Amino acid sequence: MFAPLNRYRTLAPFILRVIIGIIFLVHGLEKFGLFGGPGLGNVSTFFGNIGIPIAPLMAFVVALVETLGGLALILGLGTRIASILLSIIMLVAIFAAKLPQGGGLTGPDGFELDLALLAGLLALLLLGSGPAALEQRLLGPRYT
Repeated sequence: MFAPLNRYRTLAPFILRVIIGIIFLVHGLEKFGLFGGPGLGNVSTFFGNIGIPIAPLMAFVVALVETLGGLALILGLGTRIASILLSIIMLVAIFAAKLPQGGGLTGPDGFELDLALLAGLLALLLLGSGPAALEQRLLGPRYT
């Protein structure tokens, strides 16, 4: 029944890359104050309140990695490196921001989105960038 879909299985990394990339790009830009986001000052305050050291620097680093990492995923350039860096951010979000604040898997402080993004990032780490990636154009299919 689903056998005809097998010819499209190579599109899976592309779909994951673009959707996850858009999510991180928007979240990163929100941290910079775009799209009605909180801005670096508020992110820094939040980071400080939950005990993240050098909160102003870390707020900037997280916003930058989310923005550039999201863009890298969308373009398919440095997919595995971006996946590693963004996975670290997701792990810190779960273990430093969500769980200690009493967040469970679901609810307003839940980490289900963080966990889903982490799963997608780990899949991209294993699968590579897939088709329609700049990595393929610049470095050849062996790199992706």
